[in-house]
Amino acid sequence: MFAAVLSLGTMTAFAQEENAVEESATDATEMATEQADDATQAAEEETHAAEEATRSAEGAAEAVAGQGDFSEVASEELPEPVTAAVSKNYPTASIDKAYVNGSNQYRLEVSLKDGTAGTLYADEDGNWIEM
Repeated sequence: MFAAVLSLGTMTAFAQEENAVEESATDATEMATEQADDATQAAEEETHAAEEATRSAEGAAEAVAGQGDFSEVASEELPEPVTAAVSKNYPTASIDKAYVNGSNQYRLEVSLKDGTAGTLYADEDGNWIEM
């Protein structure tokens, strides 16, 4: 009878140990899954941030390209608000050369009757801009 009790006790201990191992394995699997999910989410957030940065940089490059690439135009082709702004603010100025960029901003090389010369920048509505 003692042998039977000893056998029964050993079998119970093995069963409990097996359950503990299974629970540990389940806990480890759940933890690994959570860590993988966290890593995946972090990678997706980094990818999204990189895509946003790329779009922002591309937009900035387009804006700079649009502001800097001027093509010469005849003074007669300038919008009326631009020529009116020159006449109003610089009554003795003459427009020697005019340029326009892709954003419809104008670069005007002007000279005054007193011999001074300069460059002015205006938008298509005749508002002065700094470049």
